[in-house]
Amino acid sequence: MGAVRRPIPVLLASGVAVFVLSGCGSTDVEGAPVERKAFAFGGGALTVDSDNSALVITPADIDEVRVERQVDGWVFMGSGPEPSWKLVDGRLTLRVDCGGVASDCAAVHRVQVPRGVAVSVEDDNGGVTATGFDTPLKVRSDNGDVRVREARGPLDLGSDNGDLVVEAGATAPEVVARADNGDVRIALGAVPRRVDVFTDNGDVTVSLPTAEYAVTGASENGDVRIDVPRRDGSGHSVSARSDNGDVSVLTSGRIPAN
Repeated sequence: MGAVRRPIPVLLASGVAVFVLSGCGSTDVEGAPVERKAFAFGGGALTVDSDNSALVITPADIDEVRVERQVDGWVFMGSGPEPSWKLVDGRLTLRVDCGGVASDCAAVHRVQVPRGVAVSVEDDNGGVTATGFDTPLKVRSDNGDVRVREARGPLDLGSDNGDLVVEAGATAPEVVARADNGDVRIALGAVPRRVDVFTDNGDVTVSLPTAEYAVTGASENGDVRIDVPRRDGSGHSVSARSDNGDVSVLTSGRIPAN
């Protein structure tokens, strides 16, 4: 981390002193101390409620919910960063309070949950990465990308401001994804029952194994490319739509046209 410079006082004509920040350094969350906590848990569903933090969530062969966090930052004329965590009635709440005249705080929480638990994520400000779930996974992010890897259970994804990505290798039988402002990219390694994706402002790309699909593709302002075998009435349905962006539904391995 670079040197931290103290605020420089400036005397105004009225005689009131104010402070001008002259570089307060940058955050180094990856180099911050690691804190760990285990929470007793016995339910079949968990909600992760997070604010102002990146989230990394995975299932593991454990009985409790385990959380690891790193927090770094600075605040001028305020308080923070002040992290807190608790698990009550199946809801894991993760907070990092950071506020003042000027501030720069960053955090990452790595959450491990018992296998077989259905997970819902509510994230106000930060990206979410979820890997290895074979149970239903629901993610909502107000401001941040959502990335899912190696998913084998149904997916319900949403972001107000960020991309939604399901990486190649996922075999989720059903994917629903909604973005207000961001691209949606879905790559599946097994033929799904249903894919239903939409973005208000961004491109949509769906990559699927070879099979016959009942496909709907539409864009109010963009190109539409359907490059999979099509059959009305197929038990494998795909709906891909964008209000402002290109839409591509492709056989795996194909590259969208520029």
